[in-house]
Amino acid sequence: MDYDVIIIGAGPGGIFSAYELMKKAPNLKVAVLETGFPLEERHCPIDGDKVKSCIKCKTCAIMNGFGGAGAFSDGKYNITNDFGGTLHEYIGRNKALELMNYVDGINMSHGGEKTKMFSTAGSGFKKLCMQNKLKLLDASVRHLGTDINYIVLGKLYEEMKDHIDFKFRSPVEEVEPTDGGFRITYDGGKTAECKKCIISVGRSGSKWMEGVCEKLGIPTRSNRVDLGVRVELPAPIFSHLTDELYESKIVYRTAKFEDSVRTFCMNPNGIVVNENTNGIVTVNGHSFEDPSKKTDNTNFALLVAKHFSEPFKDSNGYGESIARLSNMLGGGVIVQRFGDLERGRRSNQKRINEGMVQPTLAATPGDLSLVLPKRILDGIIEMIYALDRIAPGTANPDTLLYGVEVKFYNMEVSLSERLECNHPGLFIIGDGSGVTHSLSHASASGVYVADIIAAET
Repeated sequence: MDYDVIIIGAGPGGIFSAYELMKKAPNLKVAVLETGFPLEERHCPIDGDKVKSCIKCKTCAIMNGFGGAGAFSDGKYNITNDFGGTLHEYIGRNKALELMNYVDGINMSHGGEKTKMFSTAGSGFKKLCMQNKLKLLDASVRHLGTDINYIVLGKLYEEMKDHIDFKFRSPVEEVEPTDGGFRITYDGGKTAECKKCIISVGRSGSKWMEGVCEKLGIPTRSNRVDLGVRVELPAPIFSHLTDELYESKIVYRTAKFEDSVRTFCMNPNGIVVNENTNGIVTVNGHSFEDPSKKTDNTNFALLVAKHFSEPFKDSNGYGESIARLSNMLGGGVIVQRFGDLERGRRSNQKRINEGMVQPTLAATPGDLSLVLPKRILDGIIEMIYALDRIAPGTANPDTLLYGVEVKFYNMEVSLSERLECNHPGLFIIGDGSGVTHSLSHASASGVYVADIIAAET
């Protein structure tokens, strides 16, 4: 079939590209190809009863499908240029913020209107952090919650489904330039041709994206990989931060190695969950707006960014090898009490059961020091003690650490200010481009490219 535009990937970048094209260029014939399931069919088999841990489904319902990995990732839209990607370096700081706020408006008009916008502006916590060698990054944060985010995505799909040709369970095998466009091979040999193509495959598509870049001769450069753990502790310990800011992005520079350690994806009264990326089980966190779904715990990641230079370039391969080691030792995710980690002993189920923090994820008690490199683990321990100074109780021996948490980033693709690669008409957006690292930046990049295409029709 022939289309004006084919979008590969139905994550936030792909969704907002399709939505904007529907609004600004309704005459265009647009298709979205997605390897995963429609939103209503995205169900993780882990039920805590019959299925207690990841069974490594061929297509992970948490990571793939309409909404992408962001569909079940707590629905936090951070409106800032301070973190979440480098989109502003391509399109300008003001334009990036304008588009992020535009996306927020669309979310509000599709079911998110009763959610709260948090902000670090004028917060006294900035001074408190500075006094304790920590840096609180500036941001406005719209928290939809996993449940409201699901509603928003559902309404967006309902509005688009009769105007956009969505093809689910349709993994793309090849992207080929043709005279005047591109030929897309998908779903075991089917083909479709288009004049313009938008690739928005997210972090889970990083390996696929690398293959496309190699085959099409698209220049790339090595990006980083983030390695660390997910911390779970009683919600009151961080409530003074989360009640006011919800998501606090705090950065610490370690005294020992001068590495940067940061908090990421904070989930007040949330749960810890599994993720399956390319067959590797890692850990993440979710939280909900619905009071009935809240827990007594708060969780957040502590991540150390590792950059590599010559001769080693495969940052994702490095992260995968550590995650595979964790899977080999624990059969999936490992959990350890902070006190056991400091004492150099493996956690067992008895000590975890006797602790003050009841885990929200069924993970294997183990020893993270056998998995994470010493330099990274030392930095995480330093950060826990630094956070303990602004949130006393963080360094409690019963605090739980789940490992490993890995954030894979695609090799950064060489793009113009239009987010277009060296093949005219081929746009690469979202987290799969290595340019964005968040829901808000990925969504904004989708709107930006759709506006360019609409203006040229």
